[in-house]
Parts: sequence; structure tokens; C-alpha cells
Amino acid sequence: MSRLAKKPIIIPEKVEVKNDNNNISVKGPLGELKRKFIDSLDIKIGDKEISVSPTRSDRHTVVMVGTTVSHIKNMIEGVTKGFKKKLIIEGVGYKAKVEGKAMVLGLGFSHPINMPIPEGIKVEMEKNDINISGIDKEAVGEFCAKIRALKKPEPYKGKGIHYEGEFIRRKAGKKTAAAA
Repeated sequence: MSRLAKKPIIIPEKVEVKNDNNNISVKGPLGELKRKFIDSLDIKIGDKEISVSPTRSDRHTVVMVGTTVSHIKNMIEGVTKGFKKKLIIEGVGYKAKVEGKAMVLGLGFSHPINMPIPEGIKVEMEKNDINISGIDKEAVGEFCAKIRALKKPEPYKGKGIHYEGEFIRRKAGKKTAAAA
């Protein structure tokens, strides 16, 4: 069993957790998240804590214990604090704006790219920064990854979309040959 599963998950105040046949729903001040977990896990909800244990000893079940604990912790953190990621657009003429329920990105292609914003995700723009927030960690991360994949940062000038704090390894450009 993983080290995560040996410790109980503490339920903070203002958070309500329900278990309906391994369908876990977590309700908090920012919203509600639901997720179905595998049936071979025993998820017990007490007054102020949650414990997860395997009912079988096969490899898949034992591996899923730590994953399940991590998912439940992320659900609790999401409904209490939420998750935020910041993307930075670098490059001359690269721009983005939010229009209704879609993002319009101008990334040097012949046409602008329209990306629909998923339900439960909030997008804010500040100059060349895109702030993405929401209560579901996976949804926020997946949407950021889709935006970044449109124009990954290139190693010569650093143009493209990258995460805040991401290190982009730079390469030297072409060097002129020395005259003989």
C-alpha cells in the first residue's frame, strides 16, 4: 500500500463528502465535483477523515490506492481553493483574447484559432498572459496543455506559448563561417 493511503485524508470545514457505491461527490464553497472509483477499493468516510484501502491484493488494486487518495485530495483542494495556471505568449504579433465562451488566438498562422472554453473553467487575459482557473485540476491542466500545444516555444528565439516559470533551453543560431 502507498504511503499516501496509510494516512487518512482530513476533511476541512465547509466541505461535504458523500460516497454512493464508490461514486464520490465533494461539495465545497467553490462548487461540486463527482468521480467514480474502481469497485475493488473500500472508501470509508468518517466525521472528519476519509480512508482508502484495497479489498483485494492484486497488483492493479494496490496500485490504484495511492492514485485514488491523490484524486480525492485534489477534489477537496479544488472545491476549497481551486487551481490556477498561467500561460505566457511570447512573439511579435502573437495575441489572444476571450470572446464569449471561446478563446481566439492569433499565433502567426494564416487564420485565427478558436478554442472553446470548457465548462467550469475561467480564462482571464492580461497583456500576453493567460490565467486559467477552475475547481477540477485535470480539466485546468488539460486545457492549458491544449493551448500550449498550438504553438510550443521554439529554442532559438523563445517564441510560442509556455507556462510561467518554465525554463526554455535556448540554442545558438547559425554562425557565420570565418573568412579565410
